[in-house]
Amino acid sequence: MSTIAIIKTGGKQYKVKEGQELKVEKLPESKTRKVKLDTLLIADSDSGEIKEMGAPSLGDKVSAEILETAKDKKVTVVKYKNKTRYKRTIGHRQMYSKIKIEKIG
Repeated sequence: MSTIAIIKTGGKQYKVKEGQELKVEKLPESKTRKVKLDTLLIADSDSGEIKEMGAPSLGDKVSAEILETAKDKKVTVVKYKNKTRYKRTIGHRQMYSKIKIEKIG
């Protein structure tokens, strides 16, 4: 019987399980490289039964380890206006943190 949780970080929500690795927006690193994430919901993944639900959150219920912090792939943005000789190309690389979920609850 495994447990799933919905966490909130970087203005986004993620559905996670123990042992899962995922990329989230850059987190501030500490010396221990451990982080506790804000939890919205904890449920049983087999039956779908909700164990705990926060309003607005449960607090720090999910612990994770920061594996690495790096830059993501480049996203190219092109601006173009017809008949005015205007073309502008901009690139952006977003910083991210790769985390591994260690414990839920």
